[in-house]
Amino acid sequence: MMRYANPKMIRLLMDLHWLRVPERVKFKLCVLMHRCLTGAVPRYLTELAVLVASTARRRLRSVSSADLVVPSTRRSTIGDRAFAVAGPRAWNNLPSDIRTSAPSFDTFKKHLKSYLFQLSFSSL
Repeated sequence: MMRYANPKMIRLLMDLHWLRVPERVKFKLCVLMHRCLTGAVPRYLTELAVLVASTARRRLRSVSSADLVVPSTRRSTIGDRAFAVAGPRAWNNLPSDIRTSAPSFDTFKKHLKSYLFQLSFSSL
């Protein structure tokens, strides 16, 4: 993962409990998706977070989860980076206990950051 990273920099990130850049991007995306699902953002962003349960025609196992619809894209270079695609994809990759069990926004952020920190630095 971190082949070319300076060991002193890694130690500093761990001591300060900071996330690396890819995990920081995932953190920001998931926080924004949480706000979309709770209605704490403008309507045009809320419309991008569509639950699988609201679009399913049949009763599937995915209906009971908090998965979001990830729109398909033609280009993987630009289309996958769009918020409408990257946000739901990052949200769906989170463990279900983080997505569903947070009683407040601050608790969600704390659990999310701890999960991403552990994911980022567990291999060291």
